[in-house]
Amino acid sequence: MKVLVTGGGGFLGRYVVNKLLASGRDVRVLGRSDQPELRSLGVDVIQGDLRDAAAVLAASKGMDVIQHIAAKAGVWGCWGIYYRTNVWGTQNVLSACKKNGINRLVYTSTPSVAFNGEALRGVDESQPYGRGWLCHYAHTKMLAEKEVLEANDPNGSGLRTIALRPHLIWGVGDNHLIPRVIDRAKKGKLRIVGDGMNKVDIVHVQNAADAQIFAQDALEIEENGGKAYFISQGQPVVLWDWINDLLDRLGIPKIEKRISLGAAYKLGAVMEGIWKAFRLSGEPPMTRFVATELAKDHFFDISSAREKLGYQPKVTIEEGLEELVEHYKQI
Repeated sequence: MKVLVTGGGGFLGRYVVNKLLASGRDVRVLGRSDQPELRSLGVDVIQGDLRDAAAVLAASKGMDVIQHIAAKAGVWGCWGIYYRTNVWGTQNVLSACKKNGINRLVYTSTPSVAFNGEALRGVDESQPYGRGWLCHYAHTKMLAEKEVLEANDPNGSGLRTIALRPHLIWGVGDNHLIPRVIDRAKKGKLRIVGDGMNKVDIVHVQNAADAQIFAQDALEIEENGGKAYFISQGQPVVLWDWINDLLDRLGIPKIEKRISLGAAYKLGAVMEGIWKAFRLSGEPPMTRFVATELAKDHFFDISSAREKLGYQPKVTIEEGLEELVEHYKQI
């Protein structure tokens, strides 16, 4: 079996590539930068941009499956960049599947497609798509996910699709979530938003990668296609307790200072206005989306993933923390 992984050089992508190689699959990755480390493992590395339809078509030729992981992530930036990468890029992948006769596509989505500004407690995939978007990433990922699921057509084009929604992926190799938390905590710039008791889902990167492989295999069964699946550890954590536990293990002072959700939300609105008015680079230190996500519950029912995909998180939160702390102590 030949598998194309878009974003195979990224955090989740590398774990997926390694698992595919270990299972004997031939792997090709498509990304904007070269990946000499992956080349050394026997991976066929293709440099190209998702926004280039010809590049995506060429990279997917001869493939049996596409794991579409690449995306423009983040909480701030230009709508056009997010749209061209996340929506147009996904449209290019779908087009390549049809033109090259590829019949299986696993799309890495996000639970943020259900963002509506309210707490989400134990909701399943029947939860409607979000509204009142405060983040271009969430909005464009929702648009792309809809197209992927609507493209599921086993009796027509033969294409079967699945969308996975892993939540807050973490582990060794993360260059975004945990490093930012640690950096801001060390600088004293991190605040507990809200009452500090909100529960959220997280997922260790090994478990998220397993889910990608399970989804790929599950597409052999027609009825599993055209659906989205939440992916997590299966047990939410109290966000700020979990963060403080990690910081404490690393010898970093725990976060004690607080800011109310209302104040953080207003601060985010002001910061967004300043960044837009002066066209400042980088992300504002606070946005309305981030304030909401840091203060409210958002955890999900993964029963469908367990039942239909055979997903079971193998790496526990404690095992993941121990591994992560040991990693940081060595660098």
